Amino acid sequence: MIDNFSLAITHGLMLLAAFLLLRRPDLDREDGEAPKFRPKRPPRGKPDA
Repeated sequence: MIDNFSLAITHGLMLLAAFLLLRRPDLDREDGEAPKFRPKRPPRGKPDA
């Protein structure tokens, strides 16, 4: 018999997946393209100076 703990874990993971999918920024856009974000830090390597 399936215990309540395993049911709670699977349902919790499904709720988490649904929540993360609904938070996607491209769901509110008609063209389906996600907004472009700036990188949080500059890229590593030699600067192109």
